[in-house]
Amino acid sequence: MTERPTPAEIVARVLAVLGDALLAAYLFGSATMGGLKAHSDLDVLGVLSRRMTTRERRELVARMLEISGSRARRGPARPVELTLVVEPDVRPWRYPPRAEFLYGEWLRAEYEAGLVPEPAASADLATVLTMVRANGRVLAGPPPAKLLERVPPQDLRRALVDSLPGLLADLETDHNVALTLARMWLTLATGEIVPKDVAASWALERLPSELHPPLIWARDVYLGRAADQPLDVPAVRDLAQHILGRVHDCSAD
Repeated sequence: MTERPTPAEIVARVLAVLGDALLAAYLFGSATMGGLKAHSDLDVLGVLSRRMTTRERRELVARMLEISGSRARRGPARPVELTLVVEPDVRPWRYPPRAEFLYGEWLRAEYEAGLVPEPAASADLATVLTMVRANGRVLAGPPPAKLLERVPPQDLRRALVDSLPGLLADLETDHNVALTLARMWLTLATGEIVPKDVAASWALERLPSELHPPLIWARDVYLGRAADQPLDVPAVRDLAQHILGRVHDCSAD
């Protein structure tokens, strides 16, 4: 996987659009928890001092389309997931938090068709902010704890459960869903957030052996040991059903 774009290039493109409205930017996710894998996104969180205009949203989408993913307009590159929040929307903390802007490759077709990302409540932000505070690397601005409050454990647990419907919508088409379910289970059981391959190994130790194949395959794709291919849908459904049972057991505790 190409090492383009760099985190600095992403921040430079945000600054070109938003200037001093960008208070801080942080690298998080795989890049700061065990290292980028073959299919890892480059995850960046930016904290803004104000809301974005429609023109700024449109321009920033165009700048991300140039550099993100296998269909990047400047040539194949690592996919970017860029999340922007406005400081008063996340500090003081409240649930659900609000995302001001989100770019991710799973929405490329909509972006290319003219979709302009709008602000929206986002349960996933609870996990993002937790990861940034724990393992985020400063790309611009002060350390994360200066701008981001700690997400209470009960809100992190609530967010994981609330994100399930959106996650399961992609169960039969995206190998990452199985890995995310495994990580969700681990987080609810232990309170920790770990890389997806570590979560898969943890889950495999607790799953019946007949459910192992789709999770092993998903982990191997994530690590670059196997080629992506159509999912074994019945096997993935069985795996997901079992993990969902464990997730609901943990969330009820």
